[in-house]
Amino acid sequence: MAGLFSDLNISSWFIYNPEHPLLFNSPLFLGLFLVFYVIYVLTRTQKHDLFRKIYVIVFSLFFYYKAGGNYYILLVICAVATHLLSKKMYETEKQSSRKLLLIFIIIANLGMLSYYKYTNFLIDNINAIFNGDLSFQNIILPIGISFFVFEAISYAVDLYRRQMEPARSTLDFCFYISFFPKLVAGPIIRAKDFLPQMYKKLHLTREEASSAIFLILIGLIKKAVISDYISTNFVDRVFDSPLSYTSFENLMAVYGYTLQIYCDFSGYSDMAIGLALLMGFTIPPNFLTPYKSQSITEFWRRWHISLSSWLRDYLYISLGGNRKGKVRTYINLFLTMLIGGLWHGASWKFVIWGGLHGVVLAGERFFKQYIKVPDDRITRIICIFLTFHFVAFCWIFFRAGSFEVAGDVITSIGDLTFAPHDWWVVLEGYKNVFILVAIGFIMHFLPENFVNKVKAGFNSSPLGVKAVIAGLVFWLVYATMSSGPQPFIYFQF
Repeated sequence: MAGLFSDLNISSWFIYNPEHPLLFNSPLFLGLFLVFYVIYVLTRTQKHDLFRKIYVIVFSLFFYYKAGGNYYILLVICAVATHLLSKKMYETEKQSSRKLLLIFIIIANLGMLSYYKYTNFLIDNINAIFNGDLSFQNIILPIGISFFVFEAISYAVDLYRRQMEPARSTLDFCFYISFFPKLVAGPIIRAKDFLPQMYKKLHLTREEASSAIFLILIGLIKKAVISDYISTNFVDRVFDSPLSYTSFENLMAVYGYTLQIYCDFSGYSDMAIGLALLMGFTIPPNFLTPYKSQSITEFWRRWHISLSSWLRDYLYISLGGNRKGKVRTYINLFLTMLIGGLWHGASWKFVIWGGLHGVVLAGERFFKQYIKVPDDRITRIICIFLTFHFVAFCWIFFRAGSFEVAGDVITSIGDLTFAPHDWWVVLEGYKNVFILVAIGFIMHFLPENFVNKVKAGFNSSPLGVKAVIAGLVFWLVYATMSSGPQPFIYFQF
């Protein structure tokens, strides 16, 4: 028996390993969550409220430790300090003092984010400009820091605007900030939407449980079957060395990454929303089939909704929004997307990515005054086609390891010639990849009514049928896995 347990290496389940971080799509997380959930359900009554809060916080901090190391200490400091200072601000009557406290809270949180996320970037640029050799200790970016910092800032701003009351206790706020389903890659949930749910009696209907399981299974298919397979077997290879591949392969890699990043991030969001729902918390959708968008404005209403709405409410509006004239509105749109690009990563390529979106957003707002786009089927299809390809083009800068790589991909695609036979050879050579790409895009563009009917059919099916479907999904994940579970793309942000 002792030999059996030593072979299992149980101690590794509880120790952080940077080579194997804890992921939603890993067998270890499934096992840990099942154990966690049994105890969580047994403590759902009101008399266990305090224990349940502490229990969830401890599990969330353990999850964060297993996913990103000892930076859970930073998370706790951020939560405690933000709550205490924000509560003090809320209780202060003097407006100037309230504003000073808010500024301090924002600067403290952004300062922490900037130190970990942008110090190396700043030093590299200083060295490049002045031909220097300034060096600094290697700073590792804490996982999910951009997400919980934005949540902390939104809490302080909402209190300042008197749009909510403070959390009842520091413990409650720590529960909100550390809540593990959305902790490391969002969605970005606002305290005014989350905290009221904490104070209600936990209740989960059979339909909600079925919906949660459906979301988790769909998220697994998107992430572990489609995204991971096309990434490791095609997209990564091309972007690692674009000049080693044909123009058609470069083009297909761009289409592949366009699907990969959607399936990866929306798959994570689906799993996060499903896990939260199983625990009795409702989190709004973070993606609404964004590649069906007819404009970039619409795209940002459908893509990473929690971030785009956060940027609108706390950055765009703070900059003046559309209240200070047309020219200022265009500038505010552009700056919002530029900063949004920098939020995604400490690299100029992310700034370019955000800047391109900002330019088009401002352009759409400008031309909308003078051009009336016909609302017919053909026009809608053309608009979707153009929007999709602009988004796909911008993803090149998002994915490429450097500007040089992005330039190589774009140049290679620019040299594309009509060669159906050569294209077919590529499609045959990566048959499984392109089958999954086709399935992924078909799933995305399915009519909403059809998707709702599939979901309703799953919800109404017997427990045994649900178990068989879940088993098939887990088998698919195992069958398509080229290596171990792959980290989510947005973990790096």
